[in-house]
Amino acid sequence: MAGSEAAWQAANAGVQVVIHEMRPKVATFAHRTGSLGEMVCSNSFRSDDHEQNAVGLLHWEMMQADGLIMQTAHQHKLPAGGALAVDRDPFAESVTKALKAHPNVSVSYEEITELPSEGHWIVATGPLTSGSLAGAIATETGAEQLAFFDAIAPIVYFESINMDVAWMQSRYDKGETEEEQTAYLNCPMTKDQYEAFIDALLAAEKTEFKEGETAGYFDGCLPIEVMAERGRETLRFGPMKPVGLTNAHDPENKAYAVVQLRRDNALGTLYNIVGFQTKMKYGAQKAVFKTIPGLEGAEFARLGGIHRNTFINSPTLLDAEMRLKSRPNIRFAGQITGVEGYVESAAMGLLAARLAVAELRGETLPPVPETTAMGALVKHITGGADAKTFQPMNVNFGLFPPLEGMRSGRKGRKERYKGYTDRAKEDWRAWLAPQAIAAE
Repeated sequence: MAGSEAAWQAANAGVQVVIHEMRPKVATFAHRTGSLGEMVCSNSFRSDDHEQNAVGLLHWEMMQADGLIMQTAHQHKLPAGGALAVDRDPFAESVTKALKAHPNVSVSYEEITELPSEGHWIVATGPLTSGSLAGAIATETGAEQLAFFDAIAPIVYFESINMDVAWMQSRYDKGETEEEQTAYLNCPMTKDQYEAFIDALLAAEKTEFKEGETAGYFDGCLPIEVMAERGRETLRFGPMKPVGLTNAHDPENKAYAVVQLRRDNALGTLYNIVGFQTKMKYGAQKAVFKTIPGLEGAEFARLGGIHRNTFINSPTLLDAEMRLKSRPNIRFAGQITGVEGYVESAAMGLLAARLAVAELRGETLPPVPETTAMGALVKHITGGADAKTFQPMNVNFGLFPPLEGMRSGRKGRKERYKGYTDRAKEDWRAWLAPQAIAAE
C-alpha cells in the first residue's frame, strides 16, 4: 500500500520512479499474487465517515491529495455499512494497472537485500520485509529488530452458509441503501452455544512460537483465543457483540452473541469472519468454527493464520521528514514505520513521497499540521511516541492536539469529533495548496 501510493505521488509530480517488487519471485507467508497493493488480511479500509472518525478523515485527506489507494478503493467498493470494504483482487489489479500505465513509473521484479547507499529511496516493505533486508536494516540501525505477531481471519464460501439460521443486516441498520443496511451476514448464538464455543476455543490446539520468540500482539488485531483468555465475556463485548442486531428468523428473542461475516468479493461468493484472527491450527479452526450456528457445513476458501510482522523504532531512527538519520537518502514509509492498517500505511507512503519530491527540487515543505490526521500520525512515529514503549498505532483522535476551548468533559463526543475534522480539513487544504500551485 505504502510503496504503491508513494510511487503514484512522486510520478504525478513529474519524478521518474522505479518500484522494486520481489513478488512473485520471492513469496511471503501472506501474499498470494505479485500484484501491487495486494490486501493480505481484511478487505476493509475501515470507516469512511470523515466527520466523526479519524480513519475516515484520513481517507478524505488522501482523496484531497489525489491518493491512488483511496481512489481505487472507491472504484471497487463493496457494501459494508459505514465501512469502505473492497473486492480485493480487482482492487490490487487496478492499482497495478494504474502504476504500470503511468509514463513516469517502471517496475523491477527482484529482491533488494541491502540498504542502498546512493540515490533517493523509500523503503516501504511492510511488516513482511524479507529476511535479508530486515537483517540489513537491523545492522544499520544498531538495534535489535522489533517485532509483533499478527493474525489473519478465515474466509468462508457463501454457498456453504446455512441461511435458515443466518441473516443479513448491518449493525443498527447502518447505511443509506438497502444493500448497505444488509451488508453483514450474522450468525446468532444462545448463552449455552456461546459458552460451548468459548470452551472449544480455549481448548483448541494453537500454533506454538519458536524458541526465543515472545507473543507481542498488536491490540487492534488480537487472535480471538487471546481475547478469550482475557475473560469469557471479552468476545461478547468485542467482535461477537449482539447489540444493534435483530434476528430475522426469530425477532422476539435477542441473541446472546453474534458472529458477523463481511462480503470479501463483488460476486458475494466469499465472506470473511469479522474480527476472527486466529492462531489455531488448521484442523482445530475447522472444528471450532463449525460449532457456530449457520456455519455447521462451512467450507473455507482460506483458513486463518499467524505470522511475524516487523517494524522499526521510528521515534529513535527517523527524523521529522521520515528519513533514516544514519542514511538520509533513505526514507521509510508504511507499516514498517509502526503505523497499523492499510490506510495509515498508504498515508505514510503518500507523505514520504511528497517530502522526497520537495527535497529533489531543493525545496523544504512546511511540517504537516499536527491538527490533521496525516500530521498527527507522522508526528507520533517520528517523535511523539515514547521510544521505549513504541508499538504499532492506528490513527485516532487521541493523537490530535486538543481543541481550543473544548475540553472533553464539557462537550459531547460528536461535537468534539466534528471539531477535530473541521479543523483538520481546513489545515490540510492550506498545506496542500502551495504544492498544487508548484505542480502547475
